[in-house]
This record gives sequence, C-alpha cells and structure tokens, in this order.
Amino acid sequence: MIDCTLGRFAADATRLCTIVFAITHVLMTMTATPSDNSQAKRNVAVLVAAQALLGAQMPMIFIVGGLAGQSLATNPCLATLPISLIVLGSMLAATPISAIMQRWGRRAGFLVGATAGACGGLVGAYGLFLGSFPVFLAGSLLTGIYMSAHGFYRFAAADTASDDFRPKAISYVMAGGLAAAIIGPQIVKLTSTAYVIPFLGTYIAVIAVNVIGSALFFFLDIPTPPKPAADAPKGRSRIELLKTPRIAVAIICAMVSYALMNLVMTSTPLAVVGCGFSANDAADVVTSHVLAMYIPSFFTGQLIARFGVERIVALGLLILAAAGVVALQGVELGNFFVALILLGIGWNFGFIGATTMLAESHDVSERGRMQGLNDLLVFGGVTFASLASGGLMNCSGGSPIEGWTAVNVAMVPLLTMAGAALLWLTMRPRTA
Repeated sequence: MIDCTLGRFAADATRLCTIVFAITHVLMTMTATPSDNSQAKRNVAVLVAAQALLGAQMPMIFIVGGLAGQSLATNPCLATLPISLIVLGSMLAATPISAIMQRWGRRAGFLVGATAGACGGLVGAYGLFLGSFPVFLAGSLLTGIYMSAHGFYRFAAADTASDDFRPKAISYVMAGGLAAAIIGPQIVKLTSTAYVIPFLGTYIAVIAVNVIGSALFFFLDIPTPPKPAADAPKGRSRIELLKTPRIAVAIICAMVSYALMNLVMTSTPLAVVGCGFSANDAADVVTSHVLAMYIPSFFTGQLIARFGVERIVALGLLILAAAGVVALQGVELGNFFVALILLGIGWNFGFIGATTMLAESHDVSERGRMQGLNDLLVFGGVTFASLASGGLMNCSGGSPIEGWTAVNVAMVPLLTMAGAALLWLTMRPRTA
C-alpha cells in the first residue's frame, strides 16, 4: 500500500516538474520588450517555479484546514479558525517580512517564509497527533508567516522589470499558481488518509514542500535596496501614502477581491461535504477554483496594458458578483464548480489589477513601507473574512444550505464598497 502511494506521488511530482519546466521555458524565451529585461525574466522564471512548488501548500491547507479544524474543535462555529489564524499570522508578519526584505533582500525574506511554513506544518501535524486544537492553531499561526512571504512574490517580480514589462511580470508569476493548483489537491488526495489520523499525512507533506521549494531562492537575482543616505528623500509617510487616492483605491480593491475569495473558498469544502458530496469532490472543486485563479494570469498583464488597469479591476469585481449569483442558484455539484471558477477569475483580475495599480503609485524609497502596509491591510480584511466564513457557514442557519446562502449574500456590501471607490477614482479629474 505504501509503495503504491509513493509511486503515485512520484508520478504526480514528475508531472509537476514537467509543468514547472514548461512554464519556466516559456518565460525564459519570451519575446524581447523594448527595454532589456533579461534579469527580470530570470527572476520571473525562479518566482514562477517557487509559486508552483511552494504555492502548492495553499490549496492543501484550504482543503483540509477547515475539515481538520471541524474534527478537533468542540464548537462547530470555530471550524475555520485554523485558516483564520493563518491569515492573521500573515497580517501580523507583513510589516516585519517587508522590513527584512528591505534591509537584507528578497531572498532572506522568502527563506524566512519557507522555514516558517515547514515549522507550521510540523506543529500542525503534532497537534493532529495529540488531538489538540490549541496546538493545531499554533501551527496555523506559524503558517501565516509563510503565507505573508508568499504574497511578496508578486512585488518581487516587479523589482527588476521595466515599466512596460512590469504588469506582465506580475501576471506571469501569479500564473505559476497553475501548477500549485494541480499538485496541491493531488497531494491531499494521496496523503489525507495515509495515516490512521486523518490529514496527518497532508501536514507532513507540507514540511517536504517547503524544504524542497526553499532551494529555488538561491537562484534569485534581485539586488538588496541600497541604504539611503542621510540626506536622501525619505518618501511619503504611511498616512500620506494612504491619503493618495490611487493608492487608497488600489488597497480597497485588493482587500475586497482577496477577502471575498477567502470568504467563499474557506467555506466551500464544508458546504460541499455538508450538502452530501465527498471530500474528494471538495478537492476537485477547490482545484478548479485555484486553476481559475491562475490560468488568466497568462494574459491578465496584456489586458491591463491594452484596456487599462481600472477597467480590468472593475471586470474582476463584476465576475466576483456573478460567482455569488451562481452560488445562490442551488447546491448541486455543478453550481459549486461554476461559482468557484468565476470566483477564481474575478479574484485574478481584481487582485492583479490592484497590485499593478499599487506598484505604479509609489517610489523605490517607499517600497518596504508601502508594500508592508498594503499587505497588513489586505490580510487584515482577509482575516476578518475567514473568521466570518466559519460563523456564517455553521452558525447562521439550521442547515449547510442556509449557511452557504449567508456566505454568498455577505459579498454584497463589500463589492458595493469596492465598486464605489473605483468609480470615484475614475471620475476624479486627472489633474487632481
């Protein structure tokens, strides 16, 4: 039995490597842009591979985190608390990780993240072994440091890119999640029942993913930002940055796009299983969702360059709204698939568009301050959404159907806020 499982895992690992190398080859042979982007393309290729390998942890955790939490928690309303603590850890780590990268470089920050991811998997596995919900939650909080560092891949892609290549670089790195969307759920299928204790094997696999994936960062070639001279411009303060209309709207749209994606995706495995389908069905739905999150990244950058970032962000918000409408039409397996696919596409356009908008709105001297502040606010919103997800799903009605309805109705006020902010920005005079 063990030999069979290892054989299947090896086959999946081989397919993953094939996908990663194919994506990397495409990126390394992209047609030249007007500026010399050879260094940027190399970094993009490394970050794509990191997104593919290390990024596999995210769908793994989102598939099993809520189910494992539900098996350990005494109160069903706390089932998604492990995922909430991952996001909370990411929010708390955003500013320190950004400061580490500003002082010692991207590589140092990414290695810290991978180390924390392995430690989080180890503590989470130990919590499952003990049957201890508090220990399991401690592992989730550590995993949040990994998630925070993982979020900086998109900013690192822009560091050495020219202005015309920057949106494409961000988009291509996000596309690396395509391989993660395939391999992560497959690892869950192979490992979730590998031991007597459910999901213990999955958390052990998380350790291996981080240890292996961390080696990629030694190929990264992003210069450490020079220390500013005493008389160098300090850039805008955090308050001044937040008062900049374009930055404020970019943060709002990124926050709403990510929070709504997390709100719905966190509840999806609970809803799918609660409506009578299997855990493997839930894994397949999450796979389709994560694929939809990253496949559009191959052309999102080109769409932004052609139609403008504001229009792409607006389109993303509209697609997120469509996902909620489809989810409210019923709880057949097809409804879950279509709703989660739309949710992934909407997140892609909204989040990548908002990231591009933000990257264009601050100077190098403000990079560490701005990016740390952005992720603090974005993951603060995502933390609230993931906490709300479990309460809405398990404690807002008498059945999984009522809980699923409450989750999707909760999207309305946030979409309204982001849409209004984007409309306000586009209506402002360009000279303002």
